[in-house]
Amino acid sequence: MSTPLDPAALARLRGILPPDRLLLDPADRLAYGYDNSRRSALPQAVALAESAAEVQAIVAACHEHAVPLVARGRGTNTTGAAVPVAGGLVLSLERMNRILRLVPGDRLLECEAGATNAEVQAAAAQQNLFWAPDPSSAGYSSVGGNLACNAGGPRAVKYGTARDHVLGLEAVSGTGTPLRTGCHTTKGVVGYDLTRLLVGSEGTLAVITSAALRLLPRPQARRMLRAAYRDADSASAAVARLMAQPETPSSLEFLDGDAVRLAQEHRDCGLGPDIGALLLLEVDGAEASIEHAVQAVSAAAAGAGLLELRSARDTAEAESLWAARKALSPALRSLAPKKVNEDVVVPVSRLPDLVHGVGAISRRHALRIVCFGHAGNGNLHVNLLADPDDPAQMRAIEGALHDLFRLVLALEGTLSGEHGVGIEKRAFVGWEIDAPTLSLMRDLKRVFDPRGILNPGKCLPDA
Repeated sequence: MSTPLDPAALARLRGILPPDRLLLDPADRLAYGYDNSRRSALPQAVALAESAAEVQAIVAACHEHAVPLVARGRGTNTTGAAVPVAGGLVLSLERMNRILRLVPGDRLLECEAGATNAEVQAAAAQQNLFWAPDPSSAGYSSVGGNLACNAGGPRAVKYGTARDHVLGLEAVSGTGTPLRTGCHTTKGVVGYDLTRLLVGSEGTLAVITSAALRLLPRPQARRMLRAAYRDADSASAAVARLMAQPETPSSLEFLDGDAVRLAQEHRDCGLGPDIGALLLLEVDGAEASIEHAVQAVSAAAAGAGLLELRSARDTAEAESLWAARKALSPALRSLAPKKVNEDVVVPVSRLPDLVHGVGAISRRHALRIVCFGHAGNGNLHVNLLADPDDPAQMRAIEGALHDLFRLVLALEGTLSGEHGVGIEKRAFVGWEIDAPTLSLMRDLKRVFDPRGILNPGKCLPDA
């Protein structure tokens, strides 16, 4: 059982929130101590804020009494970024979920940080608009969480990530100071771009309370294609061809042979046992130009190793394929009880080298490795599978992970494309970012959060 909060800090928090929104019972706190990483730590208290003013007061109190504070949306993060490893206070924003305004002519939607991605999409759809980020957790992840880890998803290949679709933020620094960043226009160069700095900072610099989001028109038409290949090398070479031609797919997903078989087991999609890799492609646009887009990507997908290329017969088949793709991550646990999922990224032109290198790592360490992901961005989810009760396999996981990260960096890539650093990758940040740059980042952290209370133990390694 965790130790109680400092009495002075607790008295201050009780002056801000009513008893039903300051959770102190361990049974109530337990649900706020873990995220989708399967890590957990019990916070000393949980605050359920309902306004930006309450967030400011809570953060100021934690700053004054040096209480660690972890801002939390819906806990869907996979790297432990929402786990309160230092104890302290979890500040939940789930009740700050209002859509504040929607201005179709400006393609602008303002919402509180606790609104879910799905709620934003539903509101935008009423005006025939959409918000670009579409992570697999879109149905229940919060906008604040999407921004904290710069979420992407399949559509990022054409439309970009969360950072590309936020105009401005309201946030609270580690001292309790309210901040307003950015503007409500798509052009604006006054001052430093703190909006892009806060997006992806995993709640270590400030607590986001609301956001002005940039929306896009919903495309008139969509078509889905699947391209089956003899092996992963052929499929990854096709990805490079697809991204070298002018017609950018709205989604371009890669599944290796094991992932294809898992998808077929989840739902019969007519995927034969001879398929060594699969690309799921979606194109979108105007009705008048959609067939041209289909022809362009089909021509690029053709090449050595192609076994089959066809369009989804109807919406039901397309939805079936996407459902099978989204079920892959949890389905991997049917192959092995331990799964280490890395979301590495390389330049698209180096994707064949990454796929080939992962195969070599699998053989070298005698580990099963399953790959799938957002190939159009060069962003692969590399899943290392093992039995946690087998010490030899767990040692092999560590060696394979190190080899994977060295390979990615040698290919001019990055260690995380969308999951973030959290706890899981913190020890490896120094492999990618040099010492002078890391020092500057730590200086920025001290400016925003002088006492280091915001999400301690995450994102940046210790000096």
